Amino acid sequence: MGENLCETGRIPTIQEYCDFRKNGISYADDVKPQSCYDKQFNDDGSPSVVLEAADWGVIGGYFAIVLGTGLGISFFSKSKSSNATDFLLAGRSMWFLPVAFSLFSSNIGSSHFIGLAGTGAAAGIAVGAFEWNAMIILLMLGWLFVPVYLAAGISTMPEFLRKRFPGGRIRMYLATLSLFIYIFTKISADLYAGSLFLTLSIPELNIYLAVIILLAITVVYAIAGGLKAVIYVEALQTVVMVIGSTILAITAFTEIDGEDQNGNHEGGWDSLWAKYECAYAKDFKNSSETTTGAQCGGIRDDYNSIFRDPVESDLPWPGMIFGLTVISTWYWCTDQVIVQRTLAAKDLSNAKIGCVLAGLIKITPMFLIIMPGMISRILFTDEVACVDGDVCEEACGSAIACSNIAYPTLVLRILPTGLRGMLMAVMLAALMSSLTSTFNSGATLFTLDIYNKIRPKASQTELMVVSRMTMLVLCAISILWLPIVQNSSDGLLFDYIQAITSYLGPPVVTVFVMGIFTEFTNEPGAFWGLIVGLVIGVFRMINEFAMPAPSCGEPDNRPGFILKVHYLYFAILLAFITLVVTTFVSMMTPRLDRKYIVRLTWWSRFSKAKRADYEKISQAHKKARFEKNPEQYSDPNAIPEINENPNILLRLCGGRGEDHTEDITAKGGEVEASKIQLEYDPQAAITENKNWNIAANVLAVLCVVVCVFLHGFFA
Repeated sequence: MGENLCETGRIPTIQEYCDFRKNGISYADDVKPQSCYDKQFNDDGSPSVVLEAADWGVIGGYFAIVLGTGLGISFFSKSKSSNATDFLLAGRSMWFLPVAFSLFSSNIGSSHFIGLAGTGAAAGIAVGAFEWNAMIILLMLGWLFVPVYLAAGISTMPEFLRKRFPGGRIRMYLATLSLFIYIFTKISADLYAGSLFLTLSIPELNIYLAVIILLAITVVYAIAGGLKAVIYVEALQTVVMVIGSTILAITAFTEIDGEDQNGNHEGGWDSLWAKYECAYAKDFKNSSETTTGAQCGGIRDDYNSIFRDPVESDLPWPGMIFGLTVISTWYWCTDQVIVQRTLAAKDLSNAKIGCVLAGLIKITPMFLIIMPGMISRILFTDEVACVDGDVCEEACGSAIACSNIAYPTLVLRILPTGLRGMLMAVMLAALMSSLTSTFNSGATLFTLDIYNKIRPKASQTELMVVSRMTMLVLCAISILWLPIVQNSSDGLLFDYIQAITSYLGPPVVTVFVMGIFTEFTNEPGAFWGLIVGLVIGVFRMINEFAMPAPSCGEPDNRPGFILKVHYLYFAILLAFITLVVTTFVSMMTPRLDRKYIVRLTWWSRFSKAKRADYEKISQAHKKARFEKNPEQYSDPNAIPEINENPNILLRLCGGRGEDHTEDITAKGGEVEASKIQLEYDPQAAITENKNWNIAANVLAVLCVVVCVFLHGFFA
C-alpha cells in the first residue's frame, strides 16, 4: 500500500503538512507518505545506490559529447594552438554567445549548486542577491574595465598591473595570491561539493578515486586545446546545466503542488512559502531548550526577504549592497578566470553583449537552485534541517549541519531514471566547467606572470610545456587538499568561500579601481596598499578559522572584531583602509610619468600616442649591468636555446621541433625576451560598430531594469 501511494497518493495540503510537521498529526490514508522521500537501504543496512543503467548511459553519453567537443576543437580547428596567446586567450576570436555562456559556466560550479541550495534551505532567499548583484557588476566589467584591458593589450590581470605599476613586484604578488585563492577556495570548494554529490549518489564508491577520474577527464580537454576548447565546452555545459536544473525545478514545484480537501488548487509557488514556514525537523530545539535562548533549526522570520536587518541578521542589507559590490567587483572585474573570457572576445562589442547576456542568465539561479533548495527542506526536513549531531552524522556525515545535501538529495530522490543521470551529468558539468576555467587561468598566471619572470628568455615551446604542466600540478595539489576541505567545511561551504573572498579580495580590487580611474596612483602606493590590506585580511582570516562559531544554543565568546563585524562589513572596511594607504603613499612619492600609462587608464584608453615602454628602459639597464659584470649576470638579449629534437613528452605538450620553431631573432641580433602575444591593434580592439554598440546598450538597460525589479519584488 505504501509503495502504491508513492505513485498514486495525493500531495499533502498546506494545512496537512503543517499539522504533520509542527503538531505530529499523521497524514490521511490517501496522502503520499513521508517514507516515499526517505533514504533507501539495502538488506544489510547499507545505503543503496540509486543510479540505474539508464542513468549511467546518460552520464556516459554526456562525457563522450564533452570529450568529443573539447578534443575536436583542439585538433580540428583551423589554427592549431602553436603559441601561448592562442592557447591561453583563444586567439581573441570568440563571439558573444560563447563568451556569455562561458562567463556563466565558469561562475556556476558544483559549489554553487551545493552552496546556494544549501543556504536557501537553511535561511531562505537572501543568498539570491549574490547572483543578482552580479547583473550590475557584469555591466561594469563590459563597459568600464574591459575597454581599458583591451586598449592596454594585456593577456592577464597581473600583466596589467605590471604595465600600470612598473616594477614587477605587484604582478608577482597578484599572480601568487590568485593561485592560492584558486587552490584553497575555487578548486577545493568545487572538489568538496563534487565529492559530496558523489558520496550521496554512489555510497560504495571511493571518493578519492572518483575525484581523480573526474580530474583526469577534465584535464584531458583543458590541456589538449587551451581556452578555445574550454570556452566551447563551457557553452555546451551551460545549456546542459540550464535545461537539467529547469527540469528539476519544475519537478520539485510539482512535488509540493496539490489541492485541498475542497478541491481548491494550491500551486507550487504558494505552497513553497507556506510549507517552508512549517519545515521544522523532529529534533528542532526551541528557545526554552537552549542555554542562550536561541532557536536551533527554526525558520527565519525574514526568510522571504533579501534585505535583512543591518545588525542582527545573517546577511545585513548594507553589506549586501556595498560589501557585496566590493567582493563581486573583485571576482567579476579583476579575477583572471572571469576576465580571461572577455579578453578572448573578438572585439569590444562582443565582450559587452557577452557580459549582458551572462547577467541576464544570472536571473535563473534564484529559481533553479535556491528555491529548489528550499523545497528540498520541505520534502526531506529531518535530514536537510537536522539539528542533533548524531542525526546529522547519520544523514550526511557531518555533525554540524546537513543543509549542503539539499540539492543532490532532491536530484536523487524525486527524479525518474534517466533524468537522474542527466542531473548527475549537470553536476559533473558544473564541477568540470569550474575546474577547467581555474586550471586554464591558473596556468596562464603561472606561465606568463611567474615562470616567464624567472626565465625571461623562455621560448614559445617552453612556455607551452610549462602552462600544461601547471594544470597537472594544480590537480595534484587539489587532491591533497581535499581531506582538509572535507573536515573544515561542515555546513558552511558558501560562507567559507565568501568569507575568504572578503578577507583577500578587497585590497586587490581597490588597487585595480584606483589604477584604472586615477592617474596619481603609483607603484609604491599600490604595493603598500596591497601589503597592508593583505596583513589585515590574513589576520582576520586566521582568527576566523582558528575560533569557529560554537554550535547553535551555546555561548559565543569570540572577540568582538569577529563576532560583531560581518564579513561583508569587513570587506567595506578593508577596501577603505587600502584606499587610504594607497592614496597617502602615492601622494608622498613621485608620480609615474604619463607617457608610461597611455591606454592604461579609463581617461587615456582612446589615446593614439605611443606608450613609453618602461620595461625596455629596464632592459637597457640590465644590458649595461651585464656588460659591466658578465660573470655575475646573464645577457638579457641572449638567444634562447632551441630543442631541435623534442621528445614525445615535449611534442604532446605543444613542441613541434626545429621546423616549427618561431623566429626568435630580431633585426640587429637583438631578441625580444618574451613575445607571447600576436600582432595586436589596441585601437581596433575598442572600436565598435555603431549598430552593435546600440544593441549592447539597449540590452544593458534591460538588464538594469530587470535587476531593479527583482530586488524590489523580493525586498
